[in-house]
Amino acid sequence: MQSLEKTQTRSDGGVSMKSAMPWIFSAVMLVLMPFIFQSNSAITIMNQMAITIVFALSYNMLLGQGGMLSFGHAVYMGVGGFVCVHVMNWEIFGSIPLPLLPLLGGVFGMILASMVGYFSTRKAGTVFAMISLGVGELIAACSVIIVVFFGGEEGVSGDRTYGIPFFGVEFLSQIEVYYLTAGWLLISALLMYLFSRTPIGRMANAVRDNPERAEFLGYSSRWVRYNSFVAAGFFAGIAGGLFAINYEILTEENLNLTTSGSILLVTFLGGVGVFFGPVVGAIVFTLLQTVLSLETEIWSLYVGALFVATVMFFPSGLAGVMQLHIAPIKLGTWRLLVMPYIITLVPAIICILGLSGLIEVLFHARHAAIGETEMTLFWVTFQHTEILPWVVFAVMAVVGFWLARKNAPQMMDAWHRANKPDGADT
Repeated sequence: MQSLEKTQTRSDGGVSMKSAMPWIFSAVMLVLMPFIFQSNSAITIMNQMAITIVFALSYNMLLGQGGMLSFGHAVYMGVGGFVCVHVMNWEIFGSIPLPLLPLLGGVFGMILASMVGYFSTRKAGTVFAMISLGVGELIAACSVIIVVFFGGEEGVSGDRTYGIPFFGVEFLSQIEVYYLTAGWLLISALLMYLFSRTPIGRMANAVRDNPERAEFLGYSSRWVRYNSFVAAGFFAGIAGGLFAINYEILTEENLNLTTSGSILLVTFLGGVGVFFGPVVGAIVFTLLQTVLSLETEIWSLYVGALFVATVMFFPSGLAGVMQLHIAPIKLGTWRLLVMPYIITLVPAIICILGLSGLIEVLFHARHAAIGETEMTLFWVTFQHTEILPWVVFAVMAVVGFWLARKNAPQMMDAWHRANKPDGADT
């Protein structure tokens, strides 16, 4: 009996350590990132990425865990951020440490969510989505009308340096703000993960999948949705507080339908069925928004195309695709996928580059100033009036598509064999 208890203790300790490893690795990477990417622009992008991750994870508490499709989640982030900016402008801010400001934003986001959720979570599905859309539009309209709080079209700005130093840190540099944001990212993500493991988090999944059965077991679907809604509003408010600290200004754009739609796109892109899905989506979306937007004016077209392709062909999102490869790795059959992936995905990438080239050349030809025919694409400078670039990009698109489609069955066959213990043909 004692031997069994010792074995169980070692097993539990091993499981706990195994569960803690991703969080330890994440913490170490967050500490090292500024040393890997040392430029101010890279640190700014990482700050934006961290804020988007917190915001996306809070949205996933509604959609992924509770099955509540919301079109107005940005209002809780926006209101939390506006409160934090106003606190920056008050004299009382001189006695509040800056690292506590996101907590204040979270509290006000939670208060607003508790009021809105009281009537919106009575229904689910389409009705809930339409209520969230109406509330989002209502508060976005109020941002222009209630100027004393929202600042009208110009918004409200503040200064984070007015707060008292936190252990001597005045948050004057970007790297100091980065570590503050990264700390809140780690804390928020861990708390949201722990919430998903609680009984109410588990019941949110049950209500999402089968609300009638949850009611039959004695649980109120409405109150389960309400608690998840309030918790999501709290963490969205934290994201708003972090946004206020980083950018020191909040405008109507931070709580309108566009921002709510963007976070919906981010969450779906990463994958709503996996906890770390929104993390992947936020990283990819932020890189596309910041890096790709520097290279092309029509970056949003590519983001939209990626979103449509993800919904159509990878409904579990990018994180879901990553999870699908866990089984071949554990079985040791992942090597069967290497060559089929290369001969299929490389032509597919060439096809995508060819289509992108045609779109970019057409866009430049239609919108360039009169007489401006020279353009640079893929580090090559040419004239869009020449026929050669059009032919090259068209050939890349057609040949790449043909090769990818030709080799796709071989890749699918390799995928089926890699998911069998022996990797053998049937």
